[in-house]
Amino acid sequence: MTHVPVPSWPDVAADLIAVATGRQPADLLIRGGKWVNVHTREVLDNHDIAIVGGRIACVVPDATNCTGPDTRIIRAEGRYMIPGLCDGHMHIESGMLTPAEFARAVIPHGTTSLFTDPHEIANVLGLEGVRMMHDEALMQPVNIFTQMPSCAPSAPGMETTGFEITAEDVAEAMGWPGIIGLGEMMNFPGVTNADPKMLAEIAATQNAGKTVGGHYASPDLGPAFAGYVAGGPADDHEGTCEADAIARMRQGMRSMIRLGSAWYDVESQITAITEKGLDPRNMILCTDDCHSGTLVNDGHMNRVVRHAIECGCDPLVALQMATINTATHFGLEREIGSLTPGRRADVILTSDLATLPIETVIARGQVVAENGTCLVDCPHYDWPAHARATVHVGKRLDAADFTIDAPHGANAVTANVIGVVENQAPTRALKFELPVTEGRVQATGEVAQIALVERHRATGSVTNAFVAGFGYQGPMAMASTVAHDSHHMIVVGTDAGNMALAANRLSDVGGGIVIYKDGQEIALVELPIAGLMSDSPAAEVAAKTEQMMQAMRACGCTLNNAYMQHSLLALVVIPELRISDLGLVDVRTFEFIPVLEPHS
Repeated sequence: MTHVPVPSWPDVAADLIAVATGRQPADLLIRGGKWVNVHTREVLDNHDIAIVGGRIACVVPDATNCTGPDTRIIRAEGRYMIPGLCDGHMHIESGMLTPAEFARAVIPHGTTSLFTDPHEIANVLGLEGVRMMHDEALMQPVNIFTQMPSCAPSAPGMETTGFEITAEDVAEAMGWPGIIGLGEMMNFPGVTNADPKMLAEIAATQNAGKTVGGHYASPDLGPAFAGYVAGGPADDHEGTCEADAIARMRQGMRSMIRLGSAWYDVESQITAITEKGLDPRNMILCTDDCHSGTLVNDGHMNRVVRHAIECGCDPLVALQMATINTATHFGLEREIGSLTPGRRADVILTSDLATLPIETVIARGQVVAENGTCLVDCPHYDWPAHARATVHVGKRLDAADFTIDAPHGANAVTANVIGVVENQAPTRALKFELPVTEGRVQATGEVAQIALVERHRATGSVTNAFVAGFGYQGPMAMASTVAHDSHHMIVVGTDAGNMALAANRLSDVGGGIVIYKDGQEIALVELPIAGLMSDSPAAEVAAKTEQMMQAMRACGCTLNNAYMQHSLLALVVIPELRISDLGLVDVRTFEFIPVLEPHS
């Protein structure tokens, strides 16, 4: 089945009126369902939904007068009719899939609208890469709205990216048909300090009448936060506790609370609604980052809604947070987010609001999934050859590239070490005493080595440091060209030789994730498009991803979704310590610090 783009409301207004008044038959009629009205937070029994031209004409107790010989009838048989789910903030690239394959993966889970920020590909391929993602997104049978990336690099001066996004790029993209606003403004110090480039991007977005996405990754809720809000970001998904959610909502922002593959920030923040009793209209559910394994095996926005309900949220409130709240935030309340006249006919049939089984999914008036099976084509963009050749290391690497020399004569050193925090994006700034052998600092016990290999400009440079928390044992290495947000090649390992093998392997295959143990490759996920995505089916990528996670466990790692932790170790806008191609970054001060403390 191929899809037809949904016509605008004015294009079909006459048909909507004719069907609603019974003068014209509907294309599709859903009969006898429980209407979940997210505007009034009600469930109304025994209602019908009449659909024409991909939009809802009416929702009434009896739409028999809207039927004709060619009207398709779907019998809800008392099931709940809920709006298609919306993901208010996410990155398609984190699924390791192209927009087409991501859509194919999430459609059976009831996600019919996505608000995606392709800043991952922007760091690799610049504005051209954003345009490719935007164009494939518009080809899909569900609604994929694109936010123009704001921060590439995410923190100027702290990292080197393949391309930089300028205020002129932002202004140009605001005229594209699928652009809904500005992607997350990660350079929060830039906004707080009134950086002219950041303010120019925000101005271009607001002048276009579109929404500015936020990203305030700091626990400081004082003047710095006040300055950030004053700068214009309208939402934020970086909160990790109840106070964060409350502060954002009180200041007129939407608090986006996320459940991704590794981010478990719903339970700690939804208490602002469930216990403090605050107005839920300004809280939105999202995923941020979900890899293919989560999408295939656990779900997408249906998983987030179920989790919110398990955390004590009223099911109808949870649904509002994943439908109408999101639509309203982006100025799309008259297009999506509810089952009301004129809106796109994005409907889910489910037999239970709490466990939320996704039984039938309708998008733009077409049945697109039944009982977990996608029934619609998701067209692919013709990705050019240069988008599949983006790993440029510049040389063959060897063990010597992954060593850290100790000060002359030292038997031990004090190292600044990145500390991984399970299920959260922030890291900890740790210090460890590490031994020295033959003049080289040794990773030992809890501490592994981390390296960032420059892969955009073929400089051959390798930045080395240390990381703790993965629990790796024995000679091993894991390398990935997914390294938010600069997307150089990030390598974590206990042995320099294995680290070189892993890095060279990714250079040879054009990007992805690979794990070596005792000198042997034990897992490989090929991500040929920008070193970030595969255009293979989600199930195939998920199977390789599962093998990769099993390989991590075989190397001693027991962290939940440790791959996501690995991929974020270069994200130099989230405290406390990160690695970049320029050195070890203390994100609390946005300063470079030495890997080894000065030798006394």
